[in-house]
Amino acid sequence: MRFGANYTPGEGWFHHWLDFDLDAVRADLDSLAGLGLDHIRVFPLWPLFQPHRTLIRPRAVDQLVQLADAAAERGLDVAVDGLQGHLSSFDFLPAWTQTWHRRSLFTDPEVLAAQEEYLRTLAAALADRPAFLGMTVGNEINQFADGPHPDPDRITAAQATAWLERMLAACERGAPGRMHVHAEYDAAWYRDGHPFTPAQAARLGAATAVHSWVFNGTAQRHGPTGTATEQHAAYLIELSKAWAADPHRPVWLQEVGAPAPLIPEDRAARFMEATVANALDCPDLWGITWWCSHDVSRSLADFPELEYGLGLLANDRTVKPAGRAFAALAGQWRGRDHRPPPRTTALVVDAGGVEDASYRSVCAPGGAVFEAWARLAAQGVRPCLVLPELAADAEHVKARQIAEIRTPDEVG
Repeated sequence: MRFGANYTPGEGWFHHWLDFDLDAVRADLDSLAGLGLDHIRVFPLWPLFQPHRTLIRPRAVDQLVQLADAAAERGLDVAVDGLQGHLSSFDFLPAWTQTWHRRSLFTDPEVLAAQEEYLRTLAAALADRPAFLGMTVGNEINQFADGPHPDPDRITAAQATAWLERMLAACERGAPGRMHVHAEYDAAWYRDGHPFTPAQAARLGAATAVHSWVFNGTAQRHGPTGTATEQHAAYLIELSKAWAADPHRPVWLQEVGAPAPLIPEDRAARFMEATVANALDCPDLWGITWWCSHDVSRSLADFPELEYGLGLLANDRTVKPAGRAFAALAGQWRGRDHRPPPRTTALVVDAGGVEDASYRSVCAPGGAVFEAWARLAAQGVRPCLVLPELAADAEHVKARQIAEIRTPDEVG
């Protein structure tokens, strides 16, 4: 079981790439290693690394390698996100995709070729580093393909699949055999008609990455200590497995955090402990990567209020209560096998077809599947989720050790 953090530099946030200071990075990494973590997820800013379509800055790539080497020296493995893309409400897109050079991020041939080369270059630069885990194509880049983004590049689900397959192949060419994945925000699971789909998330790449944020209506509906809130991450892990063709496909809880004020600051550590415990009760979990490592400095303006206090550590690197709680959990699990018992009661997810999931909003907070799952969990049942098509597959049901299958209507 892996415990890590999404690395948000304590000095300068992700703008630290503009004034890269390896000593400051080392101090940040020392503070994370001191918590007993084993990996970090790192975010190059795409416009700074590839400011022109045919220019990938060698110095920027070298700085990324220096960061990865510094992490390895402290016992921290490194996963790298490529197309940033979108971070904490800010978009970071290179000028050659915008305004006078506006072209689709997902279908323009020249943009696709440039993205491929960028991802391949980053992966290749790290391919010989033993601590390099692999690439994530980009951080929640699906938000650029649909509303509520104010200026999306709209595409079809087939175009999203083609884009993902091409980008993942580029990562594989750069660093063969590593854990290359893609990661979407929960519109892929919850938003009807969204071009990035549950089937893509659960079937493309080396593992399924899920991002759990309870400000999506869960905490508003169920409160900070409600079962649905404290088990939202576990629900997404299990929901992803409903679409997985491989019954034991690994799932990476790649982002999860305690957003104030929906999770009050004095409850953040408790929320973390409950969230982690419930996630660890899910079979086939690869690891948990908390959002985030260090708080955002109050000297930086215009972030949504909830973004400032999500760190395990303050931006001066002092450990917060949530950091102490996460460190304790990492210590408890270090060296242990992750073998929770199977979840033998399955709830059927009829979301409108395996590929399209045309009415997947039944899985969202307030939807029939979501609320039935939460009701079962509150009763002490450990439910899993299964598509109707896979519920009829005897081998799949046997592989997951499902003994009972129920529908949302039966739950009530």
